[in-house]
Amino acid sequence: MDVGFIGLGNMGAAMARNLLKAGHRVTVYNRTRAKAEALVAEVARVAESVADACRGEILLTMLADDAAVEGVIFGNGGTGQSLPAGSIHVSMSTISVALSERLWRMHKERGQIYATACGFGRPAAAAEGKLFIVAAGPPRDDRKVPAIARRDRTEDVRHQ
Repeated sequence: MDVGFIGLGNMGAAMARNLLKAGHRVTVYNRTRAKAEALVAEVARVAESVADACRGEILLTMLADDAAVEGVIFGNGGTGQSLPAGSIHVSMSTISVALSERLWRMHKERGQIYATACGFGRPAAAAEGKLFIVAAGPPRDDRKVPAIARRDRTEDVRHQ
């Protein structure tokens, strides 16, 4: 599966590595380019921009807070404008309900699919592929979310 991954902090980098190990084609982006380049040896493709990370079937974002997510999604050349119709954005960031609702509306208007996923565990668990991930999204549209989460060797995915 072609996956974009934005946000390569302690959790994000470990999760992106596991997706690469599972055989996905992963394009990575991070504000600090060196964090993205660190994954090149593991066959990740480094995106030149946020928009460049949005070319695949699914985009995962693992960002710090509302402000970081808003910048990546709604900023000039952001993912909201760049993600193809039918693609899935899975937000794994800790964000407010208000922002999550705004993301859902924007994605719906653009024919994109929005899901949220909480990963329970610390960076060491993420590195070992042992996060417990709970994903939520439209039942008819989240078919790829469990598949990618299971490939990341999570223990369980539940639809809410």
